[in-house]
Amino acid sequence: MNDTLQKLSDIGIVPVVVINDAKDALPLAKALIDGGLPCAEVTFRTDAAEEAIKMMASAYPEMLIGAGTVLTAGQADKAVKAGAKFLVSPGLNPNVVKHCLKKGYTITPGTSNPSDVEAALELGLDVVKFFPAEAAGGVAMIRAMSAPYTGVKFMPTGGINAGNVNEYLSFDKIFACGGSWMVKTDKIAAGDFDTIRRETEQAVRVMLGFELGHIGINAANADEAQSVADIFTGLFGFEQDKRPASVFAGDVEVMNENGRGERGHIAIKTNSVRRAMRYLASKGVAFDESSFLYDAKGEIKFAYLAKEIGGFAVHLIKK
Repeated sequence: MNDTLQKLSDIGIVPVVVINDAKDALPLAKALIDGGLPCAEVTFRTDAAEEAIKMMASAYPEMLIGAGTVLTAGQADKAVKAGAKFLVSPGLNPNVVKHCLKKGYTITPGTSNPSDVEAALELGLDVVKFFPAEAAGGVAMIRAMSAPYTGVKFMPTGGINAGNVNEYLSFDKIFACGGSWMVKTDKIAAGDFDTIRRETEQAVRVMLGFELGHIGINAANADEAQSVADIFTGLFGFEQDKRPASVFAGDVEVMNENGRGERGHIAIKTNSVRRAMRYLASKGVAFDESSFLYDAKGEIKFAYLAKEIGGFAVHLIKK
């Protein structure tokens, strides 16, 4: 997976937008960035698409602008010249893919069955779109196809919404999802970019699934930690879980010694620490790299924010 696709994976959701009037391009781009999704797949089937891509890429170079519904080599050239950093097509046209690869373009062609995936592999691709996702069998179909094609990553698009996006993203062979539920064409045409910003932010919050995990209390030593945990258990019936560095009483963790944070720590659970970090970093949040922990697949599962909040150290932890 190249750098552009990795950045899309870090974002998680790729808004698929239809722009009929180029004047809508810049306020739409700002709404997406402010909402937490600094990327867009601009469908190349309208007369305004090329100019819209050019305007967005020029005004917001930090944004990942791509072109969708790319059906010909000529469209691919026009889109990239306008500033598109990635190209997406609904199906797999070998001639278009070969042209894009020869030119060094990032192309993600559509697939919907094993034959399509094998055609993509034959062309040297290991990242593909899965379209139309829900109609073609959804995440169950992707899981089934991933069994023989273990090295392939998918970007499902078509029927993705707030109700099923996390079902897709929970499967590690899916690197991102394309969707349009936060960028409805009628809202763009009406200039209702504040609603688009709010719905984009809501889509991000749904994807990340932030929840309070537990509260950490610093104790002077293991005996004090056990004593505090016993109080919580005695008062509220919380079950205990004794660990090497702490004692949990329900969702209260009492540390065996003074740990991070002047007053203790707070754990925030999320569906993806990596994506949550990208989102929070866009809001100016820094992280303590010395705290990072990874799972067996190399995916980050634990990270402390660099600064305390209200005297508490705060860390993200994967659900």
